[in-house]
Amino acid sequence: MRRTELVTIGTSLGGLQALLVLLASLPAGLAVPMVIVQHRGPANDGSLVGLLQQGTALRVAEAEDKMPLEPQTVYVAPSDYHLLIEDRGWLSLSTEAPVRSARPSIDVLFETAADAYGAALTGVLLTGASADGAAGLAHIKRCGGHAIVQDPDTAESPAMPAAGIAAAAVDYVLPLERIGGHLVKLVEGTRA
Repeated sequence: MRRTELVTIGTSLGGLQALLVLLASLPAGLAVPMVIVQHRGPANDGSLVGLLQQGTALRVAEAEDKMPLEPQTVYVAPSDYHLLIEDRGWLSLSTEAPVRSARPSIDVLFETAADAYGAALTGVLLTGASADGAAGLAHIKRCGGHAIVQDPDTAESPAMPAAGIAAAAVDYVLPLERIGGHLVKLVEGTRA
């Protein structure tokens, strides 16, 4: 079984609560980095990092340009920047035009991560009100990675997970509470 070396997560409307549930279910010793794009306004004050840190034993940091990826750390895209994965193990920021009206764009993160990590990547698409992330999830699958989508019936906003399911042959459609356990198994290389 392919072992996951990087986890990428995309979410929008309802994402804060979904991320709090997901991160709380993960062990402090998670052996891989996680990178998150949460849609938010360009004037956001950066409080998302602090809110997420309160609910997890993992380290949470706002991503910076040319920052190396480290295990046991959750990286959050800063407001109004695309977050990209460069090669294996480096973050990059961009102010290029919004994609699907979003900056940061989930598609940009997923596609660059898939190009860098291939089959060692797991992408997770959570609640949201747009189709951002669907094309990126399909790209992850084309590159051999795993795709997990929150069950739309359990999402505050089902549009984003439904678009992901329609766009890609996802590996798992799971209620939010079960996603963390599957991620741990994929990281450990055990059967999920």
